[in-house]
Amino acid sequence: MANKQALNIVKMKKYKQDGVPLSMITAYDYPTAQLAEEAGIDLILVGDSLGNVVLGYNSTLPVTIDDMVYHTRSVVRGAENTFIVADMPFMTYHGSVDETLKGVRRLMQEGHAHAVKMEGGMEIADTVKAVVQSGVPVLGHIGLTPQSVNQIGGYRIQGKDAADAKRLMDEAKALEAAGAFGIVLELVTEEVARAISEELSIPTIGIGAGRGCDGQVLVFHDVVQYASPYTPKRFVKTYGDVGELIRNSISAYVKEVKDRSFPAQEHVFTAADGVLDQLYGHRKEKVANNG
Repeated sequence: MANKQALNIVKMKKYKQDGVPLSMITAYDYPTAQLAEEAGIDLILVGDSLGNVVLGYNSTLPVTIDDMVYHTRSVVRGAENTFIVADMPFMTYHGSVDETLKGVRRLMQEGHAHAVKMEGGMEIADTVKAVVQSGVPVLGHIGLTPQSVNQIGGYRIQGKDAADAKRLMDEAKALEAAGAFGIVLELVTEEVARAISEELSIPTIGIGAGRGCDGQVLVFHDVVQYASPYTPKRFVKTYGDVGELIRNSISAYVKEVKDRSFPAQEHVFTAADGVLDQLYGHRKEKVANNG
């Protein structure tokens, strides 16, 4: 979209004040980013979920900073007029600040991201503050944090009791105080997500966190069912089935190759009259001379 202007963190906060929801989707490559931008998406997340949906891992943990730089760079080329956030992968922001900033630098300088996302609450607040002070916008992420899935005991709904609700609220406030420009709330009960959204001055973006958030994010592959087999998720709405379309299209191609109906007349190029005569004439002449 040539006339589309990328959001910035100031505009996003104004969206929250005005009650305008933010739309966010993941993308991991150039054509997907192009299509998302053409569709009018507000933000693109280059998520470490690429480990599951693109690289074939069973979790996000094996994703490296090299993976994230490579995919972020591809997405930025496809969506030049969209605000793009890149995930900091597992264990790249839990050591020293210097080590964290090296990863951040790579995502910003080599990947050309506009911001980074980090999972966690109070335990990473000081790190978030240091990154923000270095001049890099940070999107927080609490609730279900896939990088900590082994520690929290699986993909469990967060905020189901009073103690957990208070923990989430405290984490959200700590991230806001650290300078995060927004927070993703993943698999959080609707009541708690709404309470957090109302308490904060920065936007919340929900995934499986109900209707009270300031925006929503979904994984591209879930939105269009780009998987085989596709596993439905309660908190996801699918808007198409490109997996079936792709499978059927390739199947039809295979069939037509096998029965020789492709390529057909309209798919071939024709040589000028006399080309074959000259070709074979030269061959006969060569054979005669060799004889």
